[in-house]
Amino acid sequence: MIWNTQSNAVGGSAGILQSARRTVAGEVFDKLHADIVTLRLLPGAKVSELEIARQSGVSRQPVREAFIQLNNMGLLQIRPQKATLVRKISNREILNARFIRTAVEVEVIRKACESATVAHFNQFDQNLKAQKKAARKNDADTFHALDYDFHRLICISADAGFAFSTIAENKSQVDRLCMLCLTKKSSMLELIDDHSQIIEALQQRNSNTAIDLARSHLSRLDSTLKFAREEHSEYFED
Repeated sequence: MIWNTQSNAVGGSAGILQSARRTVAGEVFDKLHADIVTLRLLPGAKVSELEIARQSGVSRQPVREAFIQLNNMGLLQIRPQKATLVRKISNREILNARFIRTAVEVEVIRKACESATVAHFNQFDQNLKAQKKAARKNDADTFHALDYDFHRLICISADAGFAFSTIAENKSQVDRLCMLCLTKKSSMLELIDDHSQIIEALQQRNSNTAIDLARSHLSRLDSTLKFAREEHSEYFED
C-alpha cells in the first residue's frame, strides 16, 4: 500500500465528518478516508496499522482510533488476528444510505426554497463555475470535493447546516461507487446539469420542482450502481 500524504487536499468530505478541533487521529482519519473514497485504496486492499503509523510519523494509537472510526462507517473491515482490509462495496448499504439521504435532503431543499438569499445564490454560482472547470479538465477528485461543497451550501442556505453531517456520512457510502463512474466527463456534466436545475428551482422558490429534481438527481444512483457492478464486480461484497 502507498500511503498518500497529500490525500486530504482533495478529500474535503472527510473533514466535514470531524470536529473543528483537529487531533492526530483526526488527521490520520482524513487521509485514510480520502484515499478510500477516491479509490487510491481499492476495495479489498490490505492496510497496515504499523505501516501507516511509521509513514505518518505518529504512534499506533491515533491510527488505531482512525481505523475504528472507518470500520464503524463501513469503509474498513477490522479482522482480529488478521489483516485489516478496505471493505468492499455493499449494494444493500448503498441503497440504505440513499434512502436516508433522500429523506433528509428533501426537507433541506424545502427549507432552502424559503430561506436562500442572494448571497447564497452567489456562492452556488461560484461552486457551479468551479464544477464546470473541473469537468473540462476531467478532474474527478476536484469535482468530487466540489459536489460535497454544493450539497453543504444547500444545507447552509436552508439554515440547516447540522443536517450536512448526516448527508455527508451517508454520502460516504456511495462515494467510491461514484468515483468508478466519474472518470467520464459526460457523467460530470450530467451532475452539473442536475445541480444547475435544482438551483434554478430554488431561485424561483418552487419547492415542488426543486424536490422532484433532487429525487431525480439521487435516483441516478441506480444506473451508476448497475454500471459499476457490471464493470467492477470484484469490488462488491454482495
